[in-house]
Amino acid sequence: MAQAPPKSRNLGRLTEIAQVAVRHGFGYFFERHKLTDLIPGRRNGTELLEGTASERGKHLRELLDELGPTFVKFGQLLSMRPDILPPDIITELRGLQDDVRPFAYEEVERVIQEDLGLPIERLFLEFDRVPMAAASIGQVHRAILPNGHKVAVKVQRPGAPQQIEADLGLLYQAARIVKERVRALDFVDVREVVDEFARAIRQELDYRLEGRNADQLHRNFAGHPHVRVPRVYWTYSRARVLTLEYIEGRQLADIDEAGYTMEERKRLAEVITEAWMTMVFRDGFFHGDPHPANILVMSPDVIGLVDFGLVGKLTDDDIAKATRLFIDAANENVEALPKRLADLGVRYPKEREDEFLQEIRELFYRYYGASLSEIDPLQVIREVFSVIYSLNLRLPTRFIILDKAIATLASVTVELYPHFNVFEVAKPYARSLLLGRYTPQRMIRRARRESLKLAGVFAEYPYQVHDVLEQMRDGQIEVGFVHKGLDDFMRQLDVGINRLIIAFVVAAGLIGSSLIGVFATSGPQVLGLNVVSAFGFFIAGVLGLWLMWGVFRSGRI
Repeated sequence: MAQAPPKSRNLGRLTEIAQVAVRHGFGYFFERHKLTDLIPGRRNGTELLEGTASERGKHLRELLDELGPTFVKFGQLLSMRPDILPPDIITELRGLQDDVRPFAYEEVERVIQEDLGLPIERLFLEFDRVPMAAASIGQVHRAILPNGHKVAVKVQRPGAPQQIEADLGLLYQAARIVKERVRALDFVDVREVVDEFARAIRQELDYRLEGRNADQLHRNFAGHPHVRVPRVYWTYSRARVLTLEYIEGRQLADIDEAGYTMEERKRLAEVITEAWMTMVFRDGFFHGDPHPANILVMSPDVIGLVDFGLVGKLTDDDIAKATRLFIDAANENVEALPKRLADLGVRYPKEREDEFLQEIRELFYRYYGASLSEIDPLQVIREVFSVIYSLNLRLPTRFIILDKAIATLASVTVELYPHFNVFEVAKPYARSLLLGRYTPQRMIRRARRESLKLAGVFAEYPYQVHDVLEQMRDGQIEVGFVHKGLDDFMRQLDVGINRLIIAFVVAAGLIGSSLIGVFATSGPQVLGLNVVSAFGFFIAGVLGLWLMWGVFRSGRI
């Protein structure tokens, strides 16, 4: 029997997805956008009810959970796009968890032997058969190396790349249908969203990238008194196997069982917040998913970090611009905030700049005068999401990850200690950060870096000029001009020149006629003037009156 073409298989799978979506209350979406042909067996007149705004986020989260791990990860990506989805859906999607059933131990043995070249028995002294955690791409087992070091071994799920590629094919097919038939989403480049997700999830399939992220964070926090990042054992790591130092600790998600006092919980929230501010503002390299399962509590003032698949990166220039944004916010210089955000790469329609400024002003003054204990960080974040969505702002990817990290961090810390406010920790940290950014050592490093850049520019300059001159000589350069408002200017210039010429003619006529009248001694005369002189005065007078009438009529004297 011939195998069905991929498009036919995708369409059949899309039909199944459509049926699941209807079961979760999204039938109204197919009805509204004339997609009911994707729902087989639906009789005319069947009512497809619309969910309320408060329920649609929950229903979408449940739908993605049912569709499987790849769709859960896609939902997690969408939860980082407040420029695409409204705040109520964003809030729900951030609750998606990548938890699936573990795969068999025999498959773990096979993957490790294929990647590391030896059986488990020869690589490890001990290897737990039951995984500590399982996700869509892989699962983690506790083990002991021959030197006695405890490690956590992350093993990729067999067939994960094939399953992900199949699901990506479905997403691309769905993106095509949405682009062609759902006009309400014209403001979103759905193909680009799927492309972004495809790049991210394909990178997750190579554990060596995650290992490099862990290595970088391990170096950044080396010797830190409150943060532990596991080291990577590269000898026991490959594309589908990642071996990390095992960190003893309790997941933050299980902290309620530890019996910590409220003061200890507050201290823990402070340590977590300080850790992420250090990553963002000092290093420009931060863990992108501060989820409770990714933070291990070793004591009330010591935490460990795990799962480094998603990280954010900021340049020194990004950090400097973010610092200037913070200074303007602290000094109530609200008028400068849109420019500061634009410097960071936030894009918004130019015609809505005044509306953007008004929204920022209202949001800013709503919270600036309030005491810290009165501010709910989650509410602030929700309102920021609302502004981003309503004004159709465009956020650079690196700040989308930062936004997700901050939102998750706010949720985690407030849940850990209900009265905790991130601003109490952020203000003194930002103050020391500002001082630290302008130390003589940093200024010298920055001057050296900028000098090297300028030297490179000057070194290239003669060659670039030579290339341009050669292209001009060969006729390869064409210069075109776009004139805005020049036609009106040319018309006015033409009128002005015409008037000037008429004025010269009038003046010449008057002078010539006067000379003829003085020196002419013969010929016919009119009113005591030579006929030619009289005719010249008449013509000059008519032209002069015409010129004056035109000037008065234009209103420009």
